[in-house]
Amino acid sequence: MSEKSKIVVIGAGVAGLTTALLLSKRGHSVAVVAKHMPGDYDVEYTSPWAGANYLPVSSPNTREATWDRITFQELHRLTAQVPESGIHFQDAVIYRREKDAKSVTADWFKELLNEKPWFADLVPEFRTIPKSELPDGVDFGNRWRSMCVNTAIYLPYLLSQCLKRGVSFRRGTLEHIREAVNLHQNSTADIVVNCTGLGSRSLAGVTDQNLIPARGQIVLVRNTAPFMICVSGTDDGDDEAMYMMTRAAGGGTVLGGTYQKGDWNGVPDMATAERIMKRAVQWCPELVKEGEGVEGLDVIRHGVGLRPLRIGGARVEREVIGGVRVVHNYGAGGFGYQASYGMAEEAVSLVEESLGGGG
Repeated sequence: MSEKSKIVVIGAGVAGLTTALLLSKRGHSVAVVAKHMPGDYDVEYTSPWAGANYLPVSSPNTREATWDRITFQELHRLTAQVPESGIHFQDAVIYRREKDAKSVTADWFKELLNEKPWFADLVPEFRTIPKSELPDGVDFGNRWRSMCVNTAIYLPYLLSQCLKRGVSFRRGTLEHIREAVNLHQNSTADIVVNCTGLGSRSLAGVTDQNLIPARGQIVLVRNTAPFMICVSGTDDGDDEAMYMMTRAAGGGTVLGGTYQKGDWNGVPDMATAERIMKRAVQWCPELVKEGEGVEGLDVIRHGVGLRPLRIGGARVEREVIGGVRVVHNYGAGGFGYQASYGMAEEAVSLVEESLGGGG
């Protein structure tokens, strides 16, 4: 395998940027081609809308848990040693209400809500919250030291690290995945890495119909939360969720949200936004001044992101499409950041297996 194998990565979200960075560190010549780049805000471009944080939702002894475990190590290193990455430590508080047992959110957060999740021995300061400290209506809770990502800083940070290692970037849209092989700056690419997320549903040559959007609506406010909060469900609908986190470096506090499978609507719904804000103040009165309600929230923006949820699980695998060697890395749904390094490492391994003659 040549150390300067030519690789085109399609997509510049957290999956594409992380994969490009790891490939460049391995000595490959990498070009990233994407419709959207860091700094863009578009419903098609999911990564900027994410919280984002480290809250593992993977089941124990699974491929996804391995991705989460690998990613924890790198995110923890960045948080502790690389302040310019835009990540900081923040306690995560998880509340479980038994009445939410069959909700969409409880299913999504199943492992988070366990009394002894698989990651209890991985994350710092994991503890069960005493019943005397639980809010009314909450039956169980855990707390640990987690990490929160300011996506407005982190995505450009990843891009800058790629540039430092010679990765090239260009905007472009593809009709068929085969077109990417001709988009490397030097000559025809040896392999293409597909990190197009939800775009893989319509990208010819892939057209993965197992991909569906999981619509997430959020409100970004200037108020500060003392810790992350995640609740097993809400009283406002099965596909609505209650979570919040304050981003590093003045990035504001993300109030969520929704988990609406199959919903392509990219426009924020103001009635939903009102419920999100009311829930946030209810669960975290510290967000506002004493005696204030929703009117005490200082809104920066309303947003909608379409999580690339893949039925059957995220796709990290290789294939040959029309004579072009392709490695896929997409479909993480709501865990794209917290599994990013683990998924990218697996994708890089598949690239190098393919380049080494494995097909």
